[in-house]
Amino acid sequence: MAQAGQTPLQRLRFNNVALRKLPVDASLDGGSRTVRGACFSRVEPQPLPRPCFVAVSPRALALLGLSAEDVLMDPRGPEYLSGSAILPGSEPAAHCYCGHQFGLFAGQLGDGAVCYLGEVEARLDRTDQELRSPCGRWEIQVKGAGLTPYSRQSDGRKVLRSSIREFLCSEAIFALGIPTTRAGSLVTSDLYVQRDAFYSGNPKPERCSVVLRIAPTFIRFGSFEIFNPADDFTGRQGPSAGRHEIRAQLLDYVIEMFYPEIQAEHPDHKARNAAFFREVTVRTARLVALWQSVGFCHGVLNTDNMSILGLTIDYGPFGFMDRYDPEFVSNASDKKRRYTFEAQPYVCRWNLARLAEALGSELQASTAGTILDEFMPLYRNFYLGNMRRKLGLLRREEPEDEELVEDLLKIMHNTGADFTNVFRLLSSVCCPLVGESGQGDVGSVVDLILEQCASLEELKVANHPTMEPRELEMILSMAETSPGLFNMTANRPEVAKQLEKIGRLKELLETNQDDLKVKQRDDWLIWINRYRKRLTRECDSMSDPASVDEERVRIMDATNPAVVLRNYIAQNAIEWAENGDFSEVQRLFKVLENPYSVPPDVKQPIWPGKKGSCETKGSTGQNVMNSGEKKGTADIGCLSYNTKPPEWAREICVT
Repeated sequence: MAQAGQTPLQRLRFNNVALRKLPVDASLDGGSRTVRGACFSRVEPQPLPRPCFVAVSPRALALLGLSAEDVLMDPRGPEYLSGSAILPGSEPAAHCYCGHQFGLFAGQLGDGAVCYLGEVEARLDRTDQELRSPCGRWEIQVKGAGLTPYSRQSDGRKVLRSSIREFLCSEAIFALGIPTTRAGSLVTSDLYVQRDAFYSGNPKPERCSVVLRIAPTFIRFGSFEIFNPADDFTGRQGPSAGRHEIRAQLLDYVIEMFYPEIQAEHPDHKARNAAFFREVTVRTARLVALWQSVGFCHGVLNTDNMSILGLTIDYGPFGFMDRYDPEFVSNASDKKRRYTFEAQPYVCRWNLARLAEALGSELQASTAGTILDEFMPLYRNFYLGNMRRKLGLLRREEPEDEELVEDLLKIMHNTGADFTNVFRLLSSVCCPLVGESGQGDVGSVVDLILEQCASLEELKVANHPTMEPRELEMILSMAETSPGLFNMTANRPEVAKQLEKIGRLKELLETNQDDLKVKQRDDWLIWINRYRKRLTRECDSMSDPASVDEERVRIMDATNPAVVLRNYIAQNAIEWAENGDFSEVQRLFKVLENPYSVPPDVKQPIWPGKKGSCETKGSTGQNVMNSGEKKGTADIGCLSYNTKPPEWAREICVT
């Protein structure tokens, strides 16, 4: 019960249903260990020295009935939201789960740096859909609060660099209309740990930091893999292998709490479980279709990073594509390129198959197979719908639309076009029924698009084969020594891609920059004119062409973001923050809250040492959450947040 004099944080109403409904390991023994027969373990977060706020998200905190002022004005706010002090009603715990990592079953994983604080009851009078949770509660976690039984060889801490990325991207993805876990606050401290960010043998001290994460639940596919028997390939098994009664208990909990409509509509357990798996499949297909439509690459799509609610979860080495490349890999640690951009839908289906296996006897194998067969058609339907909106094709669905999209992506790939900026520019294309029909108008748009395309040297680098040189050399020599075997090998998709790159590289080596630009311009003119013809068919005899086109432009500009969290933009904010100035994190957060409109006078000051340029100089904004002395920023180069990335952006590596 709330007491007089309590702050809004202290008055949060906790109702920690998960710890009552699911088995909990009560041991507080230190050190990593195997946790059997439990879904959660009690933990004690380790306090941070002198915690302070870096940034907060008012919209995320509103889920808990809090305002930014409630949090920032609380003298113990940084302590509470870093796990350094325990909120009244909180019951710190860590979740046990397993996972298939890069295709192999890894056994027990779990919350190695995350601490569940509890479940905060949402206000019952909420009418805004984004403020509602299916169970009426919001689970809150602190990520980076210290050791748990699942920390393995780690120290349970997260650093400022990775915490800034998670905080910003959680809220950026939400602002793009994509289902996601949320980030309410980011706290840093005076505790430093050694980190080797690039596994290069050169560790450096980094500040320990904590993100407050919010979601209805953080249960994931891997939560059900703790019951897996010994894996045929790795020999590892889940810590609760054979405990089918706990698996049924976990499944009942998930469906009752987070899929109440399915629970109500299906009294038969088999039918209920099938409906649940189908809904998870639909949500996952819709989610990955949204990722693909904004150029988002998750980076580590292991089964332990797949939400049971179809949310984007666990932001690590993610990346938004700059130059369109279907083989884009955001995670430099993914040496075998398992999680490329184009592979994400197929990986999600593969992960769903692992979830079906983990459900065991709770889901009939034949039923699971039938539902899994629906995944790719579902995904393609969602994806094509998204792409139609991005192109402003709102009133008609034509069979040729899919080919129009495919050809657009092909020309974007061939010309090295910036994915985000080119889609944003397409709303400038005039429908022939409204604007000028001559080449002058089209040509001006094409000129703008060409500014977003890659140079000859950039394309040469992009088209270098990614296969191991020795393996590629062996395949090429096969063309002379064994043509029949070469033809069989060349038909393998991964080999065909490498041979296509070699052919493309050969063409690029035989051209020059001027000739390349002429060809790029011709290719874009052909596609733009096809697109304009398609736009004319959006109008029927009863429609006003001007009104139809006005609606098209409005929808396109509300669908194609002007700014996304590119890696270089995030890294720039990180470099300012690591040097004691949090104002760029806060400024960037404000920009990402409204990604469809960037005020022209809002610039990002580039950290000294980077080559940036703009019309104005100097830093904007003040660091209201940092008491440290702000570095002088006179004569700092600036860039617009929606500009084509500078050359040095290509050097950024995320692991």
